[in-house]
Amino acid sequence: MSGELSPIDKAKFVAAKRAADFVEDGMRVGLGTGSTAAWLVRCLGEMVREEGLKFRGVPTSTRTAELAREVGIEVVSLDEAKWLDITIDGADEFDANLNLIKGGGGALLQEKIVATASDQMVVIADAGKEVETLGAFPLPVEVIPFGWQTTQALIEETLVSMDVLGRSATLRMNGDAPFVTDEGNYILDLHLNRIGNARQLALVLNQMPGVVENGLFIDICDIVVVGYGDGRVELRDINEGTVEHDRLDFVESDNLFTDLAD
Repeated sequence: MSGELSPIDKAKFVAAKRAADFVEDGMRVGLGTGSTAAWLVRCLGEMVREEGLKFRGVPTSTRTAELAREVGIEVVSLDEAKWLDITIDGADEFDANLNLIKGGGGALLQEKIVATASDQMVVIADAGKEVETLGAFPLPVEVIPFGWQTTQALIEETLVSMDVLGRSATLRMNGDAPFVTDEGNYILDLHLNRIGNARQLALVLNQMPGVVENGLFIDICDIVVVGYGDGRVELRDINEGTVEHDRLDFVESDNLFTDLAD
């Protein structure tokens, strides 16, 4: 129940709950992946059941698709939806310009495709995800399995000329085997500590053979909804240059707070 949530989970929940208000009847909505996005899916599912909200959701992973169906959301593919009104997703880091690092959950490729196929991208995050400079969180890079070690070596060599503090890359594992994305690829996590020029790095990485996509989301996010453990919510709109403040009360709901999939 809500009274048992940690402050970070409360922050994630209020951000997700507030962002759910952006979804209106008839919309085509991109549904993100990760713990904060899972709160959003739960909130939207409750609105479908309790308020009769009708919209079509485009999930960014098989995990999100399963959760969305479980809570009663109509799920369609991006090809069926063609274009989206809004995408709501979490982030591993965001800066003052709403540039992001995403991919901690391993769904960065689908997340970036869905986000860029939307009129608007809203990011939901707890306050701890805000950073002055991106890079403390390891940057995920999705690579094809063929020759991945060669790709890793090429990336590490290229990082020497980039404005970063760290240059090591590690293969993401799932137990004793490599983590495999929904598209059948591997993920290299780059331990950079600080990224001085995120735009340049994103472009350089995606020019490398073997690299499918990177977790830098530059000029994609329009609004960030920041949640705090005491129920406060802050909405920052990068296009309008506005900041709004709100506060949400915690309402205990068995449907919302039990068996949450991370």
